[in-house]
Amino acid sequence: MSQVEAVELSRYYGHVCALDKLNLRVRDGELLVIVGPSGCGKTTLLRLVAGLDSPDEGWVQIGDDNVNGVAPDKRRVAMVFQSYALYPHMSVRKNIAFPLQNEGLPKNEIKSRVELAASQLDIVARLERYPAQLSGGERQRVALARAIVRQPRVFLFDEPLSSLDAGLRRIARAELRRYQRRLGVTTLLVTHDQQDALSLGDRIAVMSEGRIRQIGTSQELYQRPADTFVATFLGSPPMNLIEKDNCIIGFRPEDFVPAVSNSEVGNSLIIPVHVQRVEYLGDHRRVYGKVNELRGEAEVVATLHATHKIRPRENETVEFCVPFEALNWFNRHTRLRMQATAFTHEGMTVS
Repeated sequence: MSQVEAVELSRYYGHVCALDKLNLRVRDGELLVIVGPSGCGKTTLLRLVAGLDSPDEGWVQIGDDNVNGVAPDKRRVAMVFQSYALYPHMSVRKNIAFPLQNEGLPKNEIKSRVELAASQLDIVARLERYPAQLSGGERQRVALARAIVRQPRVFLFDEPLSSLDAGLRRIARAELRRYQRRLGVTTLLVTHDQQDALSLGDRIAVMSEGRIRQIGTSQELYQRPADTFVATFLGSPPMNLIEKDNCIIGFRPEDFVPAVSNSEVGNSLIIPVHVQRVEYLGDHRRVYGKVNELRGEAEVVATLHATHKIRPRENETVEFCVPFEALNWFNRHTRLRMQATAFTHEGMTVS
């Protein structure tokens, strides 16, 4: 078993609390993504698991072992960094072999491990090349192969895709996910990028201010966020939030469309929108506007398919609707998710 567990982990840097009694369990063989804004504590968590830093409170367990006080090289974890940290003067073969040479393993064992890792990651034909001769995706695979040869119980990835451009990033995501599944190694990946998180993780943990706000699948976090922080952190554009009485009502831009039929109106919340701006983005449009709410006006955005029947124009007021089943309800004071106990009448209007 190679599950990873953080129990009541706290870490302070002077008077700054980087982790605040954090609890987390990464299941054996899963890829768990930690996502959150800069300074939320996600890299600190990774360093504690790796043994590069020590907790002030709590402990880290890998498999059945409490690894507090265990040196990084004894934990059997492999860390892949944002830059991949490949040696430019070494061939791919030598880069992959380097950690094994440091361990003093026999040459024949090093050779067999290197070739096995290269085979698993489809880079056998690149073994005699140098990093400068590789694409970004190939460099990622070399870094992963260098981690694999150590036969780790756990992979730790620190922003592994952030240096890639958008096109290559999509390819690298798919490759990373495919190889992790093939290898079956328990993996903890840290990123600030929500698209990486949503597309890569078996589960996602959203962090803020040293704590985990919610953990679950991409679908669970996107459709049923635990609080308004998660609701607005995941999604681009983020979830719309408007205050009404004692509630905050949340809905995704893609569920927010102009009302065009009685059937939609009868099963929806109706919201008049004063349109401020329309962006044309090829296959879809984004409509930005303002709506009346409890404390004045709130900004909202709708994502409409290019073929939608109604095409809102700037400076006009249009009735938009959200299906009741697409609504999220949050307590106005605690900002936590609550059950939909209000505003469930047919044709209810926010005005």
